[in-house]
Amino acid sequence: MSRTTIKFPRRDPSQFFKTLNKRVNDYFKDNKLKKTGNWQLYLKTIIMFTLFLAPYFLILTLGLPNWANLLLTIVMGIGMAGVGMNVMHDGNHGSYSNKKLVNKFMGGSIYILAGNVYNWQVQHNVLHHTYTNIHEHDEDMEAGRILRFSEHVEWKKHHKFQHYYSVFLYGLLTFNWVITTDFQQMYRYMKRKLSYGKLPSTTLNWTTLAITKSLYVIIWIVLPMLLLDIAWYKIFLGFFIMHYVAGVILSVTFQLAHIVDEADTPLPDENGNMKNTWAVHQLFTTVNFGTKNKIVNWFTGGLNHQVEHHMFPNISHVHYTKIAEIVKQTAKEFNLPYHEYKTTRKAIISHFSHLKELGKKPEMQYQ
Repeated sequence: MSRTTIKFPRRDPSQFFKTLNKRVNDYFKDNKLKKTGNWQLYLKTIIMFTLFLAPYFLILTLGLPNWANLLLTIVMGIGMAGVGMNVMHDGNHGSYSNKKLVNKFMGGSIYILAGNVYNWQVQHNVLHHTYTNIHEHDEDMEAGRILRFSEHVEWKKHHKFQHYYSVFLYGLLTFNWVITTDFQQMYRYMKRKLSYGKLPSTTLNWTTLAITKSLYVIIWIVLPMLLLDIAWYKIFLGFFIMHYVAGVILSVTFQLAHIVDEADTPLPDENGNMKNTWAVHQLFTTVNFGTKNKIVNWFTGGLNHQVEHHMFPNISHVHYTKIAEIVKQTAKEFNLPYHEYKTTRKAIISHFSHLKELGKKPEMQYQ
């Protein structure tokens, strides 16, 4: 990742974000609403944890046939993604509750998803939300040499097939958390002294990582091996399927908001200065999808309302549908973009079409 300091203009002559922020604040004030979660989020939390954990206990206690266990691991993967998008995400943004302890507890649910709070908050809250779609600064744009998510990434021959093989790699997202990603990120972030809030103690951070990873392996691998009369490879297969299902859901959801035709990938000038203010930058680099679909809205935790989320990450996703019209109308008044795909299907088509375009050899892209 680049060490160049990125600077967004501080002055906004048009007063766009000041106007938008006032309108959104007025909405909550006029309707006597808190910006954090409500009963809808709490009910959803119960449902998502049930989808994720109930199958695990059923597998351990009922002695079900292999086909039933296989189906339950798929349900667990769906629940795992649901907890990540709806509970963990709001918790680590401080938007689940107005009580810090509750946010910390819900954000800590990432530990049973195989992740790490410190790493996730740095990568997502700091790097992604601050430097959205900026090459070598937003790590969500980085996929090593395997995938090319930006025209600023060096092209390789295998990229011409990435629109075919990418979806198979997406399923490895959370599985990689278990094996390598968290260790690599913690080393890199601690070395750069990055943090979301106060920089934690190096010793405490690594100790937390070691303990939570050990407990994770005990819960999801060791206990099933001790309690179930099932071949070890079947347990590993079920574990992998759970993660693969969750990984595909999470990765595709994330990509539809930023790695699509409508999303820009701007670069700073030679001094690290960006053209637009941070708020305007979010409008150019972020895309909504399927916002009229109640199922998509409910299951993705508002991640399909990515524009609203990037503008107001500290507002719970249960409010995004209501404030979306305010954001859209204000952007229109200031002659700014408000990108959205009417359906999830159109966003998926755009994503893989975009990957195909980025997979072409650079000099061929403009012929």
